[in-house]
Amino acid sequence: MIIVTGATGKLGRRIVERLLERVPADRVGVSVRDPLRAGDLADRGVRVRKGSFDDPASLAHAFEGAEQLLLVSLDRTGEECVTGHRTAIDAALTARVGRILYTSQMGAAHDSRFQACRDHARTEDLLRATGLPWTSLRNGFYSASALQFLEPARLTGRIALPADGPVAWTGHDDLADATAAILAEEGRFEGPTPPLTGAAALDFGAVAEIASQVTGRPFVRAVVPDDGFREQALEHGAPAPVADLMLSIFAAARKGEFSAVDPTLAELIGREPATFGTLLERAWAEQTRRDA
Repeated sequence: MIIVTGATGKLGRRIVERLLERVPADRVGVSVRDPLRAGDLADRGVRVRKGSFDDPASLAHAFEGAEQLLLVSLDRTGEECVTGHRTAIDAALTARVGRILYTSQMGAAHDSRFQACRDHARTEDLLRATGLPWTSLRNGFYSASALQFLEPARLTGRIALPADGPVAWTGHDDLADATAAILAEEGRFEGPTPPLTGAAALDFGAVAEIASQVTGRPFVRAVVPDDGFREQALEHGAPAPVADLMLSIFAAARKGEFSAVDPTLAELIGREPATFGTLLERAWAEQTRRDA
């Protein structure tokens, strides 16, 4: 059986849907905090069990019978994140899982400027120490983050952000397809994968040009000092740790931590990944419909 955690989340749900296109539903299980939110999956024959990263026993029960476990990284940072991952990995050992796959990130390293990448590196250390077969999916930086940064510019045409560097923005749908392909073929990769990215790394100057092409309206790139960006984030209600986390993305990008591009994602999904222009066009068209 293939067990997926976080199956009601933005990435986990997509992975389960793609997986169900490849394997019978009775070979798929999910571990979720609220089983009611996965009721439709249960109706389709997926095994749904409650699993909380704060309750080791629940995770061991949710992971029971897993030949493969996909551990979708937690939406936490720092020690809280790594502790949750350690709990899940220990539960996987208790449940005698055959292989653990983990949604890591390109740029995962102990010396990264970005806290999440340091957390991924520590989690990969935990996986390495288990002695189990494991795969770390080095996902490209989620394009959803870029779209979130761009939301104020959607109406103003002014992309006012800190100095950055090229980033291989990558879509959730393509990463979900690739993950399902890896799970269905059981252990195609040992340890960290190559970066699973789109075909281009873009800074926000290039993004401004793409936005102009997509919309037919002018977009300009304005560089905001780091301190000014942090102050603006705080004024808009972001807690200080969140403001610092956002700022660290730009510091890491300036260092080139997210600039690698690699053909592995395209090979896994059998097509070129969606371009950032396509992802931007889809997202803004959907937002326009919602605003109407």
